Amino acid sequence: MADRLVIVPTYNEVENLSSVIGRLRQSLPSADILVVDDSSPDGTGELAESLAADDAAVSVLHRTKKEGLGHAYLAGFRLGLERGYRFIIEIDADGSHDPAELPAMLALAQDGSDLVLGSRWVPGGSVLNWPWPRRMISRLGNSYARAVLGSRIRDLTSGFRVFRADALRRIDLDAVASQGYCFQIELAWRFERAGFTIAEHPITFVERAAGRSKMHLGIVIEALTRVTVWGISRRGRRLADQVRD
Repeated sequence: MADRLVIVPTYNEVENLSSVIGRLRQSLPSADILVVDDSSPDGTGELAESLAADDAAVSVLHRTKKEGLGHAYLAGFRLGLERGYRFIIEIDADGSHDPAELPAMLALAQDGSDLVLGSRWVPGGSVLNWPWPRRMISRLGNSYARAVLGSRIRDLTSGFRVFRADALRRIDLDAVASQGYCFQIELAWRFERAGFTIAEHPITFVERAAGRSKMHLGIVIEALTRVTVWGISRRGRRLADQVRD
């Protein structure tokens, strides 16, 4: 068995999945790939099964309903940890992340980083073909989360990641309840609070060429609400510690 698992969560990505899997196999020929499909009505799950039938490195986890990005990744994480992989990788199914960056990201993890993020907002990183409102939301959202949470991570919402499995195993995954952008923020912040080593590798993020974005107002509102609550709680704990001292 390979020592690395790439998790590809899907919902209505039939136009992109074959290309993403092909690019992953070129960039990481020794990795296993797990497609986690939330009962896509467009045939993505069936396409994934067809790809898996032709390639032993590809497998599919079918979920009975659409429950969001966070639940899909958590299901993939648990399966990866059960099977004993050393590295677990997140990548979007829409082609916005370049799998060619993964060897460099894995090298950072092999050198000791517990979490490696493919970052748009560090020197050398960039975003292509995003309208300015989307770019502004991402930049401001990351800046707000960093300030409120006291984080040093530049791209908290990045969905392109490499985890060391032994570090991921020490995170209480049952306590993670967020979805969308907020799921990514919460997991990265939990790693940071736990004192794990985190690295950010610059990437170029390219807006999807086919299919529809899953981003919507509810995801933004959830992220702002949860981050604000976490920030208030964090400040409360700091004040309590100061009073005890």
